[in-house]
Amino acid sequence: MLTATPNTTPTLEAAQQAFQQFIQSCSKSDRLVTLHDSDADGLTAGVVWQRAFERMGFESVVRVVPDRERNAWTTANQQKVQAANPDRLFVMDLGSQDQAVIPGVPTCFIDHHHPAGVPAGDTLISAYTWEPVPNTSLMIWELCRSLVDIADLEWIAAIGTVSDLGDRAPFELLTSAKKKYTAKYLKEATALINASRRAGEYHPEIAAQALLNHMNPKELVNSTAPEVETLRQMRSEVKQELEQARRAAPTFAGKVALIRLHSPCQIHPLIAQSWRDRLPQYIVIAANDGYLPGRVNFSARSNSQNVLEFLQSQPISDGEGSFGHGHDQASGGSLPVDRWNELLKQLGFSKQVFAKAS
Repeated sequence: MLTATPNTTPTLEAAQQAFQQFIQSCSKSDRLVTLHDSDADGLTAGVVWQRAFERMGFESVVRVVPDRERNAWTTANQQKVQAANPDRLFVMDLGSQDQAVIPGVPTCFIDHHHPAGVPAGDTLISAYTWEPVPNTSLMIWELCRSLVDIADLEWIAAIGTVSDLGDRAPFELLTSAKKKYTAKYLKEATALINASRRAGEYHPEIAAQALLNHMNPKELVNSTAPEVETLRQMRSEVKQELEQARRAAPTFAGKVALIRLHSPCQIHPLIAQSWRDRLPQYIVIAANDGYLPGRVNFSARSNSQNVLEFLQSQPISDGEGSFGHGHDQASGGSLPVDRWNELLKQLGFSKQVFAKAS
């Protein structure tokens, strides 16, 4: 079952106060590191954070992007953060747990997913209970703009909003950005930024550099810079993989519809999203056994049921991988083949649809 929701920042004002208190504990000479997600929301949050803290006068500001597991608590990602040598750590758009990412390093978690705790002594800034719930780049924008002028970065935060919530999300930031830059260019830029983590060659930093090196979404979309040309190639690859994946038909067990995929691209969230409206009474799970060696990465979506509660209620054995984090109606996970097949068996699927060990 879901853990209780920490109610530490029930309003934007409370979040701003918690954010400022954490910053006040930081020296200008401290090495500030952020570990942020690699999707468009996480990347834009990281870029806005970087520019804002540079403008506030902090001397050492470093962004770290997780590997394809996008889990702050794996050994590999902890080692990436440790290598950045943080004095203070920010973890953004990657959830929260009561386990420290780097023990002994004061950490501020900024997130909008269902929180699963916070380490003792650390700071959790959660928008999960806000109405409406903002995305993370929008949170970072609101938290930082009261401390430093970041008006020129509005379009970057807006890309994260379009990616997570769509171009009709009810936030003033997005309304303003659309008037200045048009929804067309914001959506085109969003697609390019997301391509860097969806393509077969995972390279989100290319998208971050595209954001840092351009002044607005129109300039980015029309750019011939090497990083943008690479993003176009990545987007084309993802499009081709999507066209093939859309031919897959679902298999049913109880209230679950399973779509099986085999692709090096991170297309399973898009496939799950595309089927959720076609199968509104089901929990749709798009499972990709070609994304990571020896793993099945999957996305679960539903228009009618709480997928977090559903996934977390499935009793399977302990082991590597994780699942059942995120949003009430958008979750997923990454499991080794044996644990994935165990989950399928628990859901009522036959061995005919089990994944095969590579």
